[in-house]
Amino acid sequence: MLSLSFVQLKGSSEDCPKDMLPKSENKVHPQDLTQQFTKPGLNRVVSRFKKHCAFGSWIRENIRKKECCFFEKGVREDVCKCGYFKTDHVDEAIKPEDFTGESWDKHRHVHEVPTDAFGDISFGGSGQKTGKYVRASTDTSPEVLYRLLTEQWKLSPPNLLISVTGGAKNFYLKARLKNMFHRGLIKVAQTTGAWIITGGTHTGVMKHVGQAVRDYALSSSSSQGQIVAIGVATWGAIHNRDTLVHSEGCFPAHYLMDINGQGRLSCLDNNHTHFLLVDDGTHGHYGVEIELRSRLEKCISRKHLGNRESGVTIPVVCVVLDGGPGTLTTIYNAMLNGTPCVVLEGSGRIADVIAQVAGLPVGRVTIALVHQLLKKFFSQEYETFADLKIIQWTKMIQDIIRLPHLLTVFRVSEDSHGDVDVAILQALLKASRTSESQCWKRQLELAIGWNRVDIAETEIFTEESQWKSTDLHWAMFSALVGNKPEFVSLLLENGVSLRDFLHDQETLSELYKQLPNGFFLHKLAKRVHSSFRSGRTPFGLRPRAHLGQGEVISMTHVCGEVRHLLGSFTKPIYPPSTTRDDFNMTLEDSSSSLSKSQADSRNQLREDRSEAAIQRDSATDLFLWAVVQNNKELAEIFWEECLDCISAALAASTILKKMAKEASDADESEDMQDLANHYEKQAIGVFSRCHSDDEERAQKLLVRVSPLWGSTTCLRLALEANNKSFVAQSGVQALLTQIWCGELSVINPVWRLLVCMVFFPLIYTGFLVFRRDETIQRETEKREEIKTVQSLTGSTLKTNSRAHDSPNLRHLKPLSSWSRLVYLYSAPQVKFYWNIVSYFAFLFLFAVVLMIDFQTTPSAGEVLLYIWLISLVCEEVRQLFHDPDGFGFRKKSRMYIEDLWNILDVLSIVLFIIGLGFRLTSQLFYPGKIILCIDFVVFCLRLMAIFTISRTLGPKIIIVRRMMMDMFFFMFLLSIWVVAYGVAKQGILIHNDNRLDWILRGAVYEPYLIIFGDFPKNIDNTEFDINSCTMNGSDPLKPKCPVLNEDQTPAFPEGLTILMLCIYLLFANILLLNLLIAIFNFTFEEVQDNTDRIWKFQRYELIKEYHSRPAAPPPFIIFSHLYLFIRHMVLCRPPVLCREFKNELPQVEEEELLSWEALMKDRYLMSTQQEQSQSVERRIMDTAQKVTTITDLLEREEEPSSSAMMKRLARLEEQVSLSNRTLLFIMESLKCQGLVPKEAQSHPTSTTTDEATDALGNASESEGGFHVHARQLHYPNSKLTRFPVPEEKVQWEVSFSSYTPTCASEDTGDNVDGSVSEALDNYRNPGGRTGIRGRGALSQLGPNMNLNLVVTRWRDSEKSILEYLVVWDESQGTLALPGGPVQSADHLPVTLKRTIGKKLYEKLDAKVSEGTKVFEGYVDDCRNTDNAWVETTVLNIHLDSTSQGLMEINNMVLSSHGCLVWQEVSSKTRLGSNQRESLRQVAELHNRKF
Repeated sequence: MLSLSFVQLKGSSEDCPKDMLPKSENKVHPQDLTQQFTKPGLNRVVSRFKKHCAFGSWIRENIRKKECCFFEKGVREDVCKCGYFKTDHVDEAIKPEDFTGESWDKHRHVHEVPTDAFGDISFGGSGQKTGKYVRASTDTSPEVLYRLLTEQWKLSPPNLLISVTGGAKNFYLKARLKNMFHRGLIKVAQTTGAWIITGGTHTGVMKHVGQAVRDYALSSSSSQGQIVAIGVATWGAIHNRDTLVHSEGCFPAHYLMDINGQGRLSCLDNNHTHFLLVDDGTHGHYGVEIELRSRLEKCISRKHLGNRESGVTIPVVCVVLDGGPGTLTTIYNAMLNGTPCVVLEGSGRIADVIAQVAGLPVGRVTIALVHQLLKKFFSQEYETFADLKIIQWTKMIQDIIRLPHLLTVFRVSEDSHGDVDVAILQALLKASRTSESQCWKRQLELAIGWNRVDIAETEIFTEESQWKSTDLHWAMFSALVGNKPEFVSLLLENGVSLRDFLHDQETLSELYKQLPNGFFLHKLAKRVHSSFRSGRTPFGLRPRAHLGQGEVISMTHVCGEVRHLLGSFTKPIYPPSTTRDDFNMTLEDSSSSLSKSQADSRNQLREDRSEAAIQRDSATDLFLWAVVQNNKELAEIFWEECLDCISAALAASTILKKMAKEASDADESEDMQDLANHYEKQAIGVFSRCHSDDEERAQKLLVRVSPLWGSTTCLRLALEANNKSFVAQSGVQALLTQIWCGELSVINPVWRLLVCMVFFPLIYTGFLVFRRDETIQRETEKREEIKTVQSLTGSTLKTNSRAHDSPNLRHLKPLSSWSRLVYLYSAPQVKFYWNIVSYFAFLFLFAVVLMIDFQTTPSAGEVLLYIWLISLVCEEVRQLFHDPDGFGFRKKSRMYIEDLWNILDVLSIVLFIIGLGFRLTSQLFYPGKIILCIDFVVFCLRLMAIFTISRTLGPKIIIVRRMMMDMFFFMFLLSIWVVAYGVAKQGILIHNDNRLDWILRGAVYEPYLIIFGDFPKNIDNTEFDINSCTMNGSDPLKPKCPVLNEDQTPAFPEGLTILMLCIYLLFANILLLNLLIAIFNFTFEEVQDNTDRIWKFQRYELIKEYHSRPAAPPPFIIFSHLYLFIRHMVLCRPPVLCREFKNELPQVEEEELLSWEALMKDRYLMSTQQEQSQSVERRIMDTAQKVTTITDLLEREEEPSSSAMMKRLARLEEQVSLSNRTLLFIMESLKCQGLVPKEAQSHPTSTTTDEATDALGNASESEGGFHVHARQLHYPNSKLTRFPVPEEKVQWEVSFSSYTPTCASEDTGDNVDGSVSEALDNYRNPGGRTGIRGRGALSQLGPNMNLNLVVTRWRDSEKSILEYLVVWDESQGTLALPGGPVQSADHLPVTLKRTIGKKLYEKLDAKVSEGTKVFEGYVDDCRNTDNAWVETTVLNIHLDSTSQGLMEINNMVLSSHGCLVWQEVSSKTRLGSNQRESLRQVAELHNRKF
């Protein structure tokens, strides 16, 4: 990694003072930059340099540090009171020794300057761990820090914030708890995308978090993502922090972890990923970061979850391990802010203290118990605790356990939570349940954001919960867009209806708008761009990328692209979107007016579109949406819900294979191909199940028109996708065989068919079996069987059950004589045999003409040959233009040319026409005959096509074709040796022969013949004959003689030519020919397994060709062509529809067929699951999981359970004691009423009165408890803190000698003299001690009267829904009951007049006397003090529907803009606890359930 520290590059190195840069090995100085730039990778270095410059500029503008600007010596002469040495201060901060000015003050003498420590931090060691860091002031805005994390450091916004707190010193964690904490913390961070925030140092709980992050990094791959661990530490307490300082940033700074030499300071943890180093200008002081960390966490918690515009914000959870008093304060403040806390029992100290008292009644958590627990878990440290501090901690602990919905204790010995990750997520869900209204929605949003379906199953979708489909539509959309297939399945299981979810096309449009970047989205962008440039402006959705301004994606574009992938022969699967009703327009000129005819056509399109939308299957639409983005998990879910599952699977295979072919990314293309093969396999599985259950229905599925997939068929989709395995299925082949035989039975032997083709009267004798005869015979046998069963059993059930089939059976009549004859000669099989006979006759006639009857003037036989050829040409033209599937001429032409046999047909016809043209010319008569002879060879090769229908010879033709391809490449290799040897031989033997024919003969032809054993004689002197050659090459019939010696013998080196021949034979005859044999053998073995499948696939085209072919063979077929021409071109009649390959079923029959197909699909999926569960791999996994579970249980049993047992015994003892005291209290009450028996009265005990008092106290405590809000430590709207009052010290009767509350009275101040103290003692809070004296925020000492008004009405005449009136409380920013302070309960509060208006105020004030008093008495208010408290009267004024006052209130509500609102009286209302209780009493008053 290249290390750079940014410096100014202008000028030479001498221009930069060297003392400005510290001499550190951890940085690269300007003097080294030249050397760095001379190395390779200059562009990369410059790019990084610019990026770091931009980052440094942003840091200097937004982040600042703090430094001391006034040096005043402290405990040492050279150390300032800020903690830094004198040399660390700037010159202006050092004053003269005789300076007698002001003394050092932190708030005045510490100021902010741009930070000088930021960049990348490298810890070195194994793995070269690097992170990012910045030194920031304590006054830095948390918004700036959040922008730093997300925008500059490129962190994705979290779905969860985990704040880990606890012991800052090293502490021991049991191995089991440590492993569970590490595993659970990382799992929750990984699955939810959470940020982990700690103190960032290499001690205590921060060290454990770092180790967990390290273990994850070692065990995971880089593709799994990085765990974000943010350390918020105190800058002044960091050891070796000088290496992090540089004014231009360090990239990276090499940080040394010196654990042994750190002293009182701390080293940064090398496993954290990001560091925020908080600076207050001091050195050596811990805890500086707490406030900024708290503000940062609160800032993050206010951000929307997933950057969505929803009400759900990022949740925060606090995880506690170990810890001391500071940790207790952190927990207390966090829970007061509504942050749930997870405490790990067994981690030590304060965590164990809280774990011990959690679940106990607040009254049981006494000061003595806290003393006992502190002594137990803090041991020697307990001796340093002051009694007043322990009282304060007792109060905090009581307040903590009073919020059980925010406190979760993770116990290793219990099995309720599982791992720590489950405990953390359950704590968050438990905290969200406190908001009665829509709490389930927030919980579900959190679970989806975390992608924790296990939490949703156990905590949200319980057996008691009832869900409406519409309530979960937003969750389904979020799960689809977020690619969370497990949540999609869970939502479907819990009542989400896909039909309701996609009720309108807008939802599907939004889903396509949210498509992830990929191949399909890019294709859509191109289509939109092209349509936009061509002027066709669609309406729809604006994509997220790759589109210009004004360009939008509509469902029309989606439909067009899907049709391109499926094939142009399909119809649009979605109706065209041409109106503004369905989409948002983005062009200004799109609002132009339309003519009346255009409007009518638009209305018609809207009706057609609505009908199409009704016919669409929602699961199919979502399946297509998942397929085009290559999402296997989501596609599999929706495929299981599809109605037409076989067509859907084959369509998916077609689309994916087309996308894989066009995609440029090799990996993406491979994934698409794999998914396409998967759905081909699924289609095969379902169809095989269908065929085994009912062959006739399965065949209907193959040729049924599917309106959901462009009005095409399963068979056509399989052919389009080249799904050979599907077409090779026995069910598909049975259908093809049935079509091949036409109306003839498939059981007819071929010889019988051939006999009947010549002697057709035999068909009337039963010599051939027709399908109609088989059907009638089969139904007759079934009817006879039913009658037999009926006669034996007397049951009519079978007969009645088939009564609906009887009308159809009556229509099945035997075939007439003419029909039998027509069906015989119109069968494709018979057409094929007649064409074979015709083709042999054509070849025979062609051979006779070429060899015997080829005259200058064409003979009658030759004219017949020409007519015959014309009929063949007409047939080829018909095949080219015959398009029953609607491919279009372009695709039909391409399909025609791609067929080898069609190529041979075209070649043979072209050669024949050329030969005929030459033949009719006297000068080219003989060349014309030669061309016709060559054409005869092509016609004979075309004869091989007849073998394609044969099950034996058909696959062999495929092998021959593959071997011909191998032969082509072999001949290229062979030609190298032939030409090499031939040219060398010709150059050695012959000198300057300029005859091209003899050159080619010697260089190519003769070497080629050598391979087959024809050895040349001119390379050996012994066989040389001078008479067989010509000396100068003048004789064109003889080769030129080789170079001769004086004795007329060849001069070439005989040994060399023979050696060359031997080498040539060795390589050409032995090596290359054996290589060819090996290639053929390999090809045969490779293709042999697939030839049957390929033959079955190609068999379809032959069957379809002869099915559409006219019955008459050539040349008589020309009359059929003439008939077709007149029918289509002259009479303009539509073509006859063929139902064998494409059949549109009636709606009722189609629904029954699809229901049966869905049943077969379910059976197939069930059998597949059973096979997977019984596989060896699955059994091994199940066994391993069971062993792990048993081991876990055994380890838990080994944990000491004495503490849990003691706690259970303590709870049991408490319940027994409470029952005893309650019984004594009841007996005392009965005795006072004279209802106790005499024997019970005559034996009173001395403890009766005391125990009754205790029981009364406990009863009152169990009913309502002492005031809680009035004892909050922080007094509202002030900086005052109450004296801690534990639960046991609330009552005035209980002695509390150390009770010294703060005084909060404006007129008395903090110092209270004797007279004022006496005045305060005259007023004593009836609820007990509050921890603060004086008037506080209330208006007077003693009771402060308050009136709350509950105005109610019936919403409807049936009086089924009771509503109450709420007003907007500006001080609280929420809706509340109308009310305020009063002097007397006989009148409304004066402050209410401004809220509801003078007129309404006077009318309601007049009705106060008529109101019903619901409650009157002391209220637990946070403003209460020892000497001033709030007493509230709650009045209910019910307005009849006919009263004039109700009408005026309703008018005011409508015109109040939300300041006055009618709400239903329900437990889901959002009011304060006191007003909520008053509303409950009002509901009881009106006999309504709350």
